[in-house]
Amino acid sequence: MLQRLVLASASPFRKALLENAGLSFDIEPAEIDERIIELSLGGLAAEDVASVLAEAKAQDVSGRNPAALVIGSDQTLSLQGEILHKPASMDEARRRLLALSGRTHELNSAIVLVRDGETIWRYVSVAHMTMRNLDPGFIGRHLSNVGDRALSSVGAYQLEGEGIQLFDRVEGDYFTIIGLPLLPLLAKLRELGAIDG
Repeated sequence: MLQRLVLASASPFRKALLENAGLSFDIEPAEIDERIIELSLGGLAAEDVASVLAEAKAQDVSGRNPAALVIGSDQTLSLQGEILHKPASMDEARRRLLALSGRTHELNSAIVLVRDGETIWRYVSVAHMTMRNLDPGFIGRHLSNVGDRALSSVGAYQLEGEGIQLFDRVEGDYFTIIGLPLLPLLAKLRELGAIDG
């Protein structure tokens, strides 16, 4: 019998990736304050912050789900070493896109697997995202088109939608960009006997 999987995330994107891969899993979002945890980390690299937050989410949910294999994940965006968070308003989304315009930023996507409070696997993948030089007028029109969806991601864009128009170059795995490095996760789940393979 395959092991019960629990996704410790409310992200519709992560849910869709796992569903599209044919996995059977439950969803239970973690009940942690990511910003408080992040403040306690004191200058860790962005990929390490993503890993710590992914583990905190998985540990939190594991405590309520004995014997389940819990998938924790987190994504950070870093621009020249500074970690940026989801914009809280459309004005902040506009400022975010202006800051990213013509520059390369990193998306750091982490996965952690936890069973019975024991961390059994960690993985971080990094994608390098180069935005084209964006005209402020275009940014306004773009945000008007996408609406509040701009507030659901750290970069104020969805690469799988109209956000693709913002970029000159993308270096990295598509699943890393969406926020869940799926191929390494599936390989590890097969290795653990948690999914058929």
